[in-house]
Amino acid sequence: MSENTAAVNEGSKSNFIKEIIREDLRTGKHDSVATRFPPEPNGYLHIGHAKSICLNFGIANEFKGTCNLRFDDTNPSKEETEYVESIQEDVKWLGFNWTALYYASDYYEQLYNFAVTLIRKGKAYVCDLTQEQMREYRGTLKTPGKESPFRNRPVEENLDLFTRMRNGEFKDGERTLRAKIDMSSGYIVLRDPVLYRIQRSTHHRTGDAWCIYPMYDFAHPLSDSIEGITHSICTLEFENNRPLYDWVVNEADTTHKPRQIEFARLNLSYTVMSKRKLLELVTKNYVNGWDDPRMPTIAGIRRRGYTPESIRDFAERIGVAKADNMVDIAMLEHCLREDLNRRAQRVMAVIDPVKVIIDNYPEGKVEYVEAVNNPEDESAGKREMPFCRELYIERTDFMEVPAKGYFRLAPGAEVRFKHAYYIKCESCVKDSGGNVTEIHCTYDPETSGGWSRDGRKVKGTIHWVSTQHAVTCEVRLYERLFTKENPDELAEGEDYKANLNPDSLKVASALVEPFIKSARPGDRLQFDRTGYFCMDRD
Repeated sequence: MSENTAAVNEGSKSNFIKEIIREDLRTGKHDSVATRFPPEPNGYLHIGHAKSICLNFGIANEFKGTCNLRFDDTNPSKEETEYVESIQEDVKWLGFNWTALYYASDYYEQLYNFAVTLIRKGKAYVCDLTQEQMREYRGTLKTPGKESPFRNRPVEENLDLFTRMRNGEFKDGERTLRAKIDMSSGYIVLRDPVLYRIQRSTHHRTGDAWCIYPMYDFAHPLSDSIEGITHSICTLEFENNRPLYDWVVNEADTTHKPRQIEFARLNLSYTVMSKRKLLELVTKNYVNGWDDPRMPTIAGIRRRGYTPESIRDFAERIGVAKADNMVDIAMLEHCLREDLNRRAQRVMAVIDPVKVIIDNYPEGKVEYVEAVNNPEDESAGKREMPFCRELYIERTDFMEVPAKGYFRLAPGAEVRFKHAYYIKCESCVKDSGGNVTEIHCTYDPETSGGWSRDGRKVKGTIHWVSTQHAVTCEVRLYERLFTKENPDELAEGEDYKANLNPDSLKVASALVEPFIKSARPGDRLQFDRTGYFCMDRD
């Protein structure tokens, strides 16, 4: 985890959505609040979804309302039970519980009946145009669209064709059900959008019971209405779809009219958020699965060692904006370090070791020094660490010819071995290549605990592990997955994968104090003077 720091203001930013809700409650427009988190189960959730989860569930908690978890499962060719299960796990891990669990597929019969209502009202029709033809007829922002030649079919014919669509009498893509709105509308989304398409794909819940499926822009507002959602909170890319959202709930004669409110999605530096791109990284083995610790998925950052508290803190600090902006990933890292500093177990570990031999320490003697588990948390207690004649330190903690301002171990220099003794370097041994293989030192037995009884001071404190007791561990050192601050900012013809960091993962071996044997998968540790690590499940 990066040691970079970020400037962060105290407190949380303003939340315009909460202000809207407060006003709705004050004026009596609503007497309670009902939100929902509605992911499509076509991939693993990422840090951007975490922001939405914290917002929707957080608002429900703050206003003593309800928040449903609803899977918008209307595209069976891309949806899987694996994703459904992972999403539920992610929401729970973040610390939230849903009021009720729903699926858009729960409402398939109701949605079909709403479509029939629109047909009977003359507000929907069965169209035989292909996708390519519909694009040609749709027009542009500057030119109005053209009406489909099938737009004025009689109601009874549309009802018959729609029934036959459901019964599987037509091929995939042969016909669609379209809303009849306005082909000259300034909102292209209102130019007779498709409401249903024929798609023979086995659904993860309904199997092959249906061969027609509602489009998201039809199923989503009606699902909100069915569940009594008061504030349908979504990201900014759905702002242009709001006129269609309102048209659907009004024209389908629903009894409840939710209000859609948009906020800016999270854009995080050195990160991609597109599910399509994340899926490509997984399927083409650029990363080791959805939960690879380099991934921005909730599963990935959980495995890397992030805490749910740090994610919720991050979501609160960045606030809710009305316009897209780029958030520096350093802020996310800052929130994590601030949380882990309060809770992480301290241990000593050496990644690039060189041996230290204390010549005046008794051979065969082992003593146990007392170490504080977490100086930020007295309740974390203390532990004992074995200390003996031969130890390992980090290679960078020794310099034969010390540079100016170097206060660690060097010939003739005295340093503090953390929790143990003052140590003075006497000499070093090198191999034929000039590499230091052993450092010979002496210790002052009157400095137990790392403090001098005669009041003399040392400027350097270094960590160590016993050669006899050190546990060998594999450590995975992660850097950012992309080298470019905005990997989605591409020149013509450039592929975002060209910005992948070839050094995003380095695997090394570390020597760790024996306490590591008691660590369990998921435990978060601070290697003294190195950084934070998390015990992996493997």
